[in-house]
Amino acid sequence: MSDQARERILAAVRQSLGTQSRAAGDHAELEDRLASPPRGELPARGAVDHDARLALFEEMALEVSATVARLPNMAAVPKAIADYLKEHNIPPKLKLAPDPLLDEPDWATEPLLETARGKADPQDEVSVTAAAAGVAETGTLVLMSGPGGPTTLNFLPDNNIVILKAGTVKGSYEDAWDLLRETQGAGHLPRTVNFITGPSRTGDIEQTIQLGAHGPRRLHILLITDPLDGAP
Repeated sequence: MSDQARERILAAVRQSLGTQSRAAGDHAELEDRLASPPRGELPARGAVDHDARLALFEEMALEVSATVARLPNMAAVPKAIADYLKEHNIPPKLKLAPDPLLDEPDWATEPLLETARGKADPQDEVSVTAAAAGVAETGTLVLMSGPGGPTTLNFLPDNNIVILKAGTVKGSYEDAWDLLRETQGAGHLPRTVNFITGPSRTGDIEQTIQLGAHGPRRLHILLITDPLDGAP
């Protein structure tokens, strides 16, 4: 279809809807809105200090069947994962996201852990990924797609272990979006941003909650509380 034909069709649609094509002023207004997104009324429970935000995040995450472990720094990650897998009798084989954050721990300190990098494969049982942010009001993780975070890692394996820096836990969804815009830069948000609240679940079968229906049946969050490991 030629550009002229396409424009004739769109013009006919606009006319039938009683609308006109956007003028230059409309585009400027849209650009202003993208640059300074308006905010609605925010839930009061998220408007708390840092320590209260972390406590609220943990409380809400536990409510939706996720588990949370607080760690002092990234160096503690390998042992925490090894202990978690042993506790749940899960084979110690990890598929790690190719995220630079996961280069920080010395994985050799836990020699029983087998690690590989890349996207998830059907045989992978455990994935380890990094969250871009957390939302305290609902215990939600914010995960971005990209070279360092293949989306398959968050949905294909039965067990997803997510590393979350305490400094990136925000009170509201709006605050989390602000952080993404700040860290990624204007116009550079990733193709996909996933908001994940607890492990996958469904109540379709006889109204009984079943975990792992469309993704991981376990979601374990490692909350790094070191103040030097704050927001990027």
